[in-house]
Amino acid sequence: MTNFISVQLKKAAEVDLAKPLCKFIQQSYPGGDAQAEHCRAAEELSKLRKSALGRPLDKHESALETLLRYYDQLCSIEPKFPFSENQVCVTFTWKDAFDKGSLFGGSAKLALASLGYEKTCVLFNCGALASQIAAEQNLDNDEGLKAAAKHYQFASGAFQHIKDTVLSALNREPTVDISPDTVGTLSLIMLAQAQEVFFLKATRDKMKDGIIAKLANQAADYYGDAYKQCQYKDTLPKEVFPVLAAKHCIMQANAEYHQSILAKQQKKFGEEIGRLQHAADLVKTVASRYDEYINVKDLVDKINRALTAAKKDNDFIYHDRVPDLKDLESIGKASLVKSTPVVVPLSQKFTDLFEKMVPLQVQQSVSVYNQRKADLVNRLIAQMREATNLANGVLASLNLPAAIEDVSGDTVPQSILTKSKSVIEQGGIQTVDQLIKDLPELLQRNKEILDESLRLLDEEEATDNDLRTKFKERWQRTPSNDLYKPLRAEGANYHNILNKAVQADGQVRERYQSHRDTIALLCKPEAELNAAIPSANPAKTLQGSEVVNVLRTLLANLDEVKKEREQLENDLKSVNFDMTSKFLTALAQDGAINEEAISVTELDRIYGSYTQKVQESLKKQEELLKNIQNAHQDFSKMKQSNNESNLREEVLKNLAVANDNFVELVANLKEGTKFYNELTELLLKFQNKCSDIVFARKTERDELLKDLQQSIAREPSAPSIPLPTYQTTAAGGSKPAASSAPTPAPRTMVGTKPQPPARPPPPVISAASSSSSTSAPSGTAPAPAAAPAAPPAPGASAPAASTAPSQAQGPPYPTYPGYPGYCQMPMPMGYNPYMYGQYNLPYAPSPVYQNPGQAPYPTPQQPGYLFPQQPYYPQQ
Repeated sequence: MTNFISVQLKKAAEVDLAKPLCKFIQQSYPGGDAQAEHCRAAEELSKLRKSALGRPLDKHESALETLLRYYDQLCSIEPKFPFSENQVCVTFTWKDAFDKGSLFGGSAKLALASLGYEKTCVLFNCGALASQIAAEQNLDNDEGLKAAAKHYQFASGAFQHIKDTVLSALNREPTVDISPDTVGTLSLIMLAQAQEVFFLKATRDKMKDGIIAKLANQAADYYGDAYKQCQYKDTLPKEVFPVLAAKHCIMQANAEYHQSILAKQQKKFGEEIGRLQHAADLVKTVASRYDEYINVKDLVDKINRALTAAKKDNDFIYHDRVPDLKDLESIGKASLVKSTPVVVPLSQKFTDLFEKMVPLQVQQSVSVYNQRKADLVNRLIAQMREATNLANGVLASLNLPAAIEDVSGDTVPQSILTKSKSVIEQGGIQTVDQLIKDLPELLQRNKEILDESLRLLDEEEATDNDLRTKFKERWQRTPSNDLYKPLRAEGANYHNILNKAVQADGQVRERYQSHRDTIALLCKPEAELNAAIPSANPAKTLQGSEVVNVLRTLLANLDEVKKEREQLENDLKSVNFDMTSKFLTALAQDGAINEEAISVTELDRIYGSYTQKVQESLKKQEELLKNIQNAHQDFSKMKQSNNESNLREEVLKNLAVANDNFVELVANLKEGTKFYNELTELLLKFQNKCSDIVFARKTERDELLKDLQQSIAREPSAPSIPLPTYQTTAAGGSKPAASSAPTPAPRTMVGTKPQPPARPPPPVISAASSSSSTSAPSGTAPAPAAAPAAPPAPGASAPAASTAPSQAQGPPYPTYPGYPGYCQMPMPMGYNPYMYGQYNLPYAPSPVYQNPGQAPYPTPQQPGYLFPQQPYYPQQ
């Protein structure tokens, strides 16, 4: 008797997960053991997908376990990889589980770059395979019954989860098999079958008949609800409908049968017979309509035997009145099943392949924290460098320390010699020239990479727009213009960065040109340098004076401050603190990360002391510079001034300034070179992102074009041809009168498609047939051609059973101008493919509307017609 419904699995196209995931890992994580481990995990995930989806699965627990492990792994990587069309772009293609396809069009399928879509389809396969495993269980023992009930409830929960999440996971219309209506019905079917398994177990365990009746009645209710949900929708395979209808009747019959036993125990013999009669009618319906799907012979025999015995006992002994069906008390319901909720992990053997990889939300928080940290460190370093440059500028303007060293007036001061030696060791003017020469090449390389990246986007977007214009609403995918907005914003940002870099390069060149001659002078040997500096006779010896000693002490203190800053700068750069654990803890405790609050607190804790040291250094320098300026004023008063000494002092100042500019120019040019090289790496990653998404879009475009071609091939090649007017109107050019009464519908079989009747043989042409009647009493079948009925007398009214049409009718033959009159020879009934006539109607047409010149509708049952002949009911 039992025939359970199982669901077909969806088929997936092959996808290489390892390549895009490894690419993202290499771009997002530094090289080393962690990166290699993550790449190995990506390869294992790709192998797991092939095991779960790339081969036919056995109807066994081990195959279901593989599917569940893959689903759990998908849920695990979802927060760790940014699966989307413009980041980690992986297109998943799945076929409709219920669409058989066509010869030219193939089966329906959907391709989406969405991990949620992959999860939905995998969970569908988990539920489908669970239903198949449950249907294979041996229901003659308790182990098989328990396993079947468990798997059916799991399948119901899986389908219910898809119903609740599919629209939000896909953000577009899904295929029919995973649409909310379809999976909702499947969930209810699985729940009904689980309830039926509990009914079978209760029957096997010989529980009380009242309990068994409630279990069966609840199962019948589930089956009835499932049938109602899919009765008017062409979403499930057609063979499912008759099984659901039959199961509803069978479980209702079982409920009535066991309730009748309870009624017999309670001495309600009339109720017993009434329930058994209802049960017998139900199983009789199943046997007559759905016998090819479910065999109920044993149940029919059991109910009939019980009904015969009950009638016999009641007729001879009890004489209890048999109540009507509507007077019987309703049977209660008892549900022992519920949909198993989907709680990850579903697999008991699940091990996260990416356990050591932090979630994407933590990665993003760490990235923002690192940016905050870099901004803070750069701001502190910039303050110290700016203060150092200010101090150097003040000393250069005062010609210190050269002024206190230049006591002879005809030798190069030691500070100038030290600076000259430093400039020569760093390559001198040639180093600056080479660095400036390299900048345009680096700039041009970056521009070319950026332009090529944007060109790829422009070409693909133009192609997408052309196809969207061509196919209009058929072109159902995200427009490239919307999809590329983040990439174009990133490209525009790179453009702005390059423009600012060009401006900075111009400022460096201008500054270099203004100080190039002085820097070149510093690069000369000591003799040439001494000859280039004007000599001056000192007015008096200042060596050992108190002012000079004060200046030397202050300058030494200032040098000490500069050295402390260099060490402080190195300390700031070397500070490192991993915030991953902090963010993971916050995510575990609160379910979200307040990055700003956590980052600000930690940065203040880590860098608070360094910030204080920087401020103290700036304040100390300010006091030293003030004292140096005051001491230099005293020194200038003591020093004799003349034109020669002023000229010499001016040259020495320029040489000191040239040294500072050389140091700053080299630092700026090296920083610019480093900037362009780092920008090249970023632009190459940007280009890879653009090329990856363009490649994915091209693949998606080819798939969509193929699907469109298949859908066009499935469409009818020619439009429907309208019927000629003379075949759709009655004689005389007027249509038959419409009746307000509904047309009786023919009896239909659930799950089978009615076949048209065979073409009847042509009528026998005889003299007698030419005088056949054009009208007959309503409610009787028309007479055969061999024995025609006599026509009614003129003016005679129709029989009482017939009602005249609401509109005036013409003569029984056409009276068009030029028509020779009534044809004595009836036209043979041939095949007319354009005719909408009597053989297309679900019931026999009335002779009142029969077209002249045609033979009457044959009364005998036509061979090959699967359903009994339906009588014609006249319009009242």
